[in-house]
Amino acid sequence: MGVSLQQASSEDEIAPVSDINVTPFIDVILVLLIIFMIAAPLATVDIAVDLPASTATKQPRPDKPVYVTMKADRTLAVGENPISRTGLAGSLDAVTSSDRTKRLFVRADKTIPYGEVMTLMNDLRAAGYLKIALVGLESVGGAQSAGAAK
Repeated sequence: MGVSLQQASSEDEIAPVSDINVTPFIDVILVLLIIFMIAAPLATVDIAVDLPASTATKQPRPDKPVYVTMKADRTLAVGENPISRTGLAGSLDAVTSSDRTKRLFVRADKTIPYGEVMTLMNDLRAAGYLKIALVGLESVGGAQSAGAAK
């Protein structure tokens, strides 16, 4: 298939060609397509992760910390008092004197699924408590002590 670069004219002048050469553009698009086809599956690989214990420095405790505890049977307690999930906001308001700037320390049994802990944290946020700290065991040189992590 041939293309004439000149158009016939009576004066023997070369007329400008108004056709765009799209071959380099198609080459670039195909190279980008191949790169994305190779890179996309690498970005979505799920890897099983066994998270290590926290080695964060121990944070100072307030004089009277407010603990929200979720036991292995998924019952809740504020301090030492067992509560229902529907009474969580009222119990926290009573303990903190409705001071929603007070930090809450969440303790959950390690057998509780992660989703349940997140549901509890969402319930605390819905009640207006935004300062939440997770309590866990700190491992420092093999020894474990109770501590809070931000």
